[in-house]
Amino acid sequence: MVSGAPTGQGGPHVFVADLENPVFEPQDHRHLGGSLRLRAGDPLTISDGRGSWRPARFADAPEPVGEIVAVERAQPLLGVGFVVPKGDRPSWIVQKLTELGIDIIQPLHSSRSVVVWDTVRREKNLAKLRRVAREAAMQSRQVYLPDVRPAVLVLGVLEGSIAVAERGGDPPTLANPNVLVGPEGGWADGEIPPSIPRVGLGSGVLRAETAAVAVGVALSFLRSDLVVEHSE
Repeated sequence: MVSGAPTGQGGPHVFVADLENPVFEPQDHRHLGGSLRLRAGDPLTISDGRGSWRPARFADAPEPVGEIVAVERAQPLLGVGFVVPKGDRPSWIVQKLTELGIDIIQPLHSSRSVVVWDTVRREKNLAKLRRVAREAAMQSRQVYLPDVRPAVLVLGVLEGSIAVAERGGDPPTLANPNVLVGPEGGWADGEIPPSIPRVGLGSGVLRAETAAVAVGVALSFLRSDLVVEHSE
């Protein structure tokens, strides 16, 4: 196996369960042949969502035309947790975090949550968010699917290398590669222990979904060495 992402390859990018004996998911085959109008023999890339991919051609089942390529996972793993906002904004957040290459996406409930999913809605929304992440990962040609987790209370994830987004906090760093974003009303008094680091996202007051994506951008840029220190 060799290394390298499929960014320079032609055709769409799609996930399959097995790269040795690939089979399209029915909805993917319909999308490729219908919406994208692929024809037999057209190029595409297939990935297992676990770091490997290979070039193929479109047919009833993908026809591999090259070797399997293994892509080393970037380190450290990046995680963003966000208190669930109203409407379809959770889907938008998950879509953008996936495009940015965030590895762990954690919906949260907090003391000031406007939206609280019961057991049935939690499972339904988890399936929806994972579907959104899968589609976004195909669009952005990722080879690792993010780990989109079930919604939990914020206290359940306050361990390990975690920071919380808060105005006036320190600049984000990879020393704390997991950052939690609160509701638009902010964290309740005493909800976040003082021992948890705070990271700032600028002087303005951001909407919850903007803050979540801003955290994703900051962490992604830091890990990719795309941030250059500014000097006067």
